[in-house]
Amino acid sequence: MFKKAKNSSIKIDNTNTYYISFGKGDKNLIIIPGLGEGFKSVKGLAIPLAIMYKKFAKDYKVYCFSRRTDIPDNFSTEDMANDIINHMKELNIDKADIVGVSQGGMIAQYIAINAPDLVNKLILVVTVARPNNILVESVNTWIDMAKHNDYRGVMIDTAERSYTGKYLNKSRKLYGFIGKFGKKANYERFIKQANACLNHNSYDKLNRITCPTLIIGADQDKALGIEGSYELHEKITSSELYIYKGYSHGVYEQAKDFNKRIKDYLKK
Repeated sequence: MFKKAKNSSIKIDNTNTYYISFGKGDKNLIIIPGLGEGFKSVKGLAIPLAIMYKKFAKDYKVYCFSRRTDIPDNFSTEDMANDIINHMKELNIDKADIVGVSQGGMIAQYIAINAPDLVNKLILVVTVARPNNILVESVNTWIDMAKHNDYRGVMIDTAERSYTGKYLNKSRKLYGFIGKFGKKANYERFIKQANACLNHNSYDKLNRITCPTLIIGADQDKALGIEGSYELHEKITSSELYIYKGYSHGVYEQAKDFNKRIKDYLKK
């Protein structure tokens, strides 16, 4: 599996998009990461991501796409979705199951809206169709920290909002090391992606999503709340909803059964 893990890039306009791929299956699975990608793309992460998502490697050719490296001003989540649609066509991916996490879920919504023929099943994880008060407060906090080049502050605040229980306590032990890894952070790119979250609104178009959809939320989500998951489920008639109890925004890292839950949904 790991021998097939590749770091690659696609040229787009005057910049490029980094992506990784791995797996030996005859089906396609696309994973779209969240806002943290604004600081660190998937460049060079083929092996770590192949390990993280190894459960899918037997049945799928797995792709994980970053956003384009140089993001224009006012670039929206729909623009980001259209980039991935174009990447799929360039890579001859005629159909895929798509998993979008947080901002990745916002992007995944627009892929299913604008290119329904490319989507087999859709999984939307801890995401929303439009901003709410919790999301606005969280993202504006991170934007303010990023404007002051406070990478450590963003990472610690994100962790405090994302994890619960023993997992959070373990994460706190690493806080002393965080600042050492933020010297090359791309604050401008992160801020542009954060603003795209604040302006995301697919609510009135959700009825155009007709593929089977699994919506996963967390009842203690301190980054964007739980109501967005219920709202997505109400508006997407082909959807199922699963709410993790006792978890926050980082449920996709913390819940031990998370990847299995996704795989079971894709198989049925």
